[in-house]
Amino acid sequence: QVQLVESGGGLVQAGGSLRLSCAASGRTFDTYAMGWFRQAPGKEREFVAAISRSGSTTYYADSVKGRFTLSRDNAKNTVYLQMNSLKPEDTAVYYCAAADRFDLTWALKNYHYWGQGTQVTVSS
Repeated sequence: QVQLVESGGGLVQAGGSLRLSCAASGRTFDTYAMGWFRQAPGKEREFVAAISRSGSTTYYADSVKGRFTLSRDNAKNTVYLQMNSLKPEDTAVYYCAAADRFDLTWALKNYHYWGQGTQVTVSS
């Protein structure tokens, strides 16, 4: 199993940037595909970005493509979500997740390990 802890959320003005981090426990971090999801009040949790086990491949939701960048450092058991040009509609709780049966996946149902979430608020 893996335990995930997110950090880096906060309040930022529209057009600003934030970097979220997700630190994972355990020695098998590089066997997990990693993803970020977000959930706004009253809405379902939605996919944001995913990265393969090696970090060589990434996949983004259309809504964040070109603005967000996902990376991972397997030596540090950490994934990073760099968020630029933030918009008020990016406001949500952001969750880090790990999938142990896929090299890369964006389906929420494939992620079995979740962090506690970190709040991102973008003011207009």
